Amino acid sequence: MADDDEKPPMAVQIQPDYSAGKNLSVEESSDAVSVGVTVITGYLGAGKSTLVNYILNGKHGKKIAVILNEFGEEIGVERAMINEGEGGALVEEWVELANGCICCTVKHSLVQALEQLVQRKDRLDHILLETTGLANPAPLASILWLDEQLESEVKLDCIVTVVDARNLRFQLNERRDSSSFPEAFNQIAFADTIIMNKVDLISEEESDELEKEIHSINSLANVIRSVRCQVDLSNILNCQAYDSTHVSRLESLLEANKSLTTTDLHDSGVRTLCISEPQPINLDKVRLWLEEILWDRKLEMDVYRCKAVLSIENSDQLHILQAVRDIYEIVPARKWSEEENRMNKIVFIGHKLDEEALRSGLRDCRP
Repeated sequence: MADDDEKPPMAVQIQPDYSAGKNLSVEESSDAVSVGVTVITGYLGAGKSTLVNYILNGKHGKKIAVILNEFGEEIGVERAMINEGEGGALVEEWVELANGCICCTVKHSLVQALEQLVQRKDRLDHILLETTGLANPAPLASILWLDEQLESEVKLDCIVTVVDARNLRFQLNERRDSSSFPEAFNQIAFADTIIMNKVDLISEEESDELEKEIHSINSLANVIRSVRCQVDLSNILNCQAYDSTHVSRLESLLEANKSLTTTDLHDSGVRTLCISEPQPINLDKVRLWLEEILWDRKLEMDVYRCKAVLSIENSDQLHILQAVRDIYEIVPARKWSEEENRMNKIVFIGHKLDEEALRSGLRDCRP
């Protein structure tokens, strides 16, 4: 079967719209809502471009901008994030599609490209960022999530990983013949949503087994099966995976508690671990404990993602914890209700997770 995964969408070129580069008035800015950014990652050939083409050519009535980044690992994410000022390298090419979507490629400053996009006078509904040549989406996610330079004009909505159902098992097993850590583990571990593409090329039983393997690495992710990446766009747009006010999905996931803890099927040391603590905990102690794990790596664990519902002493607010690599945020989300069982539940996704050390560390956060 010919794989046309890398074909670009049909498009016509337009000029960048600089007319909206003016400052917003107070009235306008107060009504401004951040534009969500979905990061799309996955192996070459998994179907990233097929997904992008499906969205760009679909009749969904949304104005979506797609950024095809070409900075890759060799330039480095840090360089790509630098705003180089008026004379800096801007978006290389802008293309407008028949359904109103916009497509552009970026070779240098992603921040500038995002700023240009949100300054266009025709309001965007969403931005997709396809990460060509970037094995690990974590640094990108961290900057989009909590970067002050973007001044809340854009916000990280979710990380979508596209996997090739026919080849994923081979990609996961590369570990056995290599000293390097397979990209596939990273891309699955960091994902909020995983599109298991090309399921028509394997049996239903194989699909079920593969989904189990994916959940053994990351049991928090939403797994969607697809053929040619034709998915319901509501599963990948406006997911609000990093929005502290959108806590219901996280709470329902954490309700499963024990079932979230997985064993490692690949001897890779990558898995999901869920721990809980019934007593309220001290916020300052939690911060210090997390910083030892995420920043100092005192326990020599590699934590990729962390999500939690926290019961903080002397507070009637349910707090949400989210972490991507070494960046974390703890914020109050809503009031605990009278009948709720106030419990701390923390999910870690990572490498070489030490369950006993994490349990005792959480216990030590009690007042």
